[in-house]
Amino acid sequence: MATVLWQTEITSVGADAGDLLDGGVLILFGEPVPDALAEVSVVHRLGGDDAVGASPEIAPGDEVHLAADVFTIDEVGEIANRNLAGLGHIVVYVNSPDQALLPGAVKATGSDLAAPSAGDTISFVRP
Repeated sequence: MATVLWQTEITSVGADAGDLLDGGVLILFGEPVPDALAEVSVVHRLGGDDAVGASPEIAPGDEVHLAADVFTIDEVGEIANRNLAGLGHIVVYVNSPDQALLPGAVKATGSDLAAPSAGDTISFVRP
């Protein structure tokens, strides 16, 4: 049975986030998001009484569920879990095997990234 490690609802998608998503890059940031990052980020609620997984420990083999799409995590940067727990911030590189793994990022494989919408759910799941 799958375990939801962390889950949230998307509140907005920055005007320039679509270009990054087309390139296989998802920048996730929790509210409140700095203005300079809002335009390129997929913004979500951070914390609250109904938050799932305040201190996630995602690992290779886990999955990212973005709306109806599922991506398998291949690598996890050394501060990705801490950033996700504290700021709701993580960068997911999808189908980018040549991308260097940055400390606050994860690399994943799956279908092409589709632009999410406000109200969609994003979660990290251990299958």
